[in-house]
Amino acid sequence: MNNHQTSSANTQLFYAPDVCSERATLSEEESKHCIRALRLSVGDTIHLTDGRGTLYEARIISTDFKRCEVAITATHPTAGARPYYLHLAVAPTKNIDRYEQLLEKATETGVDEITPLLCAHSERRTLNHTRIEKCLVAAMKQSLKTVLPLLNPLTPFAEFIRRPFDGHKYIGCCKEHIPRTLFRTALSPHSRMLALIGPEGDFSDEEMQQAIQASFRPVTFGPSRFRVETAGMLVCMTAYIMNH
Repeated sequence: MNNHQTSSANTQLFYAPDVCSERATLSEEESKHCIRALRLSVGDTIHLTDGRGTLYEARIISTDFKRCEVAITATHPTAGARPYYLHLAVAPTKNIDRYEQLLEKATETGVDEITPLLCAHSERRTLNHTRIEKCLVAAMKQSLKTVLPLLNPLTPFAEFIRRPFDGHKYIGCCKEHIPRTLFRTALSPHSRMLALIGPEGDFSDEEMQQAIQASFRPVTFGPSRFRVETAGMLVCMTAYIMNH
């Protein structure tokens, strides 16, 4: 957890997006996990995050199964600080389990923003936003991260690439006739990055040209052909390794 890592391998992190300076109330789901599953009681110390990078230490003052209340005893506002910003825009896979696994692992390694892309060759054209957000929360807690990625709605490709982004912009490219750079060579450490990964059928020629015209840099991850979720993880892992 960067500046303030918790010391125990058994540490549980709770998500409380509405933490105030002195107290917090856990949601019903978090309260049940805290009191029933973990059997914690009044006076026990727990760790919370608001999902915006702050780690809180707190003491349980009420063991209500639906509204467990805690008193904040310490605040670490820079616990989730990272030396880079990563926005991952990736088309959902036909098999939703593979897509959810990608987003879970992206959250574990460190991603700030996620945009599901609707592309010309997309086989999946709908998403359960609520289900995916729950997956992200679970991954954040499990990996003891304090940043919950911003999950944007499913967005058409042409609309997305027109949006301004202050940073380096990359697009995964499988087309050998287009000049490409190895991603780990193109990546700029300690910077803001936006990376686009296409669907199983890849980006269309028209989409690739639109992206290049919008200043996206075509990149490759090497000679192998990777699945969507593997390419997405390579983006996250390369950014993690290059910045640590």
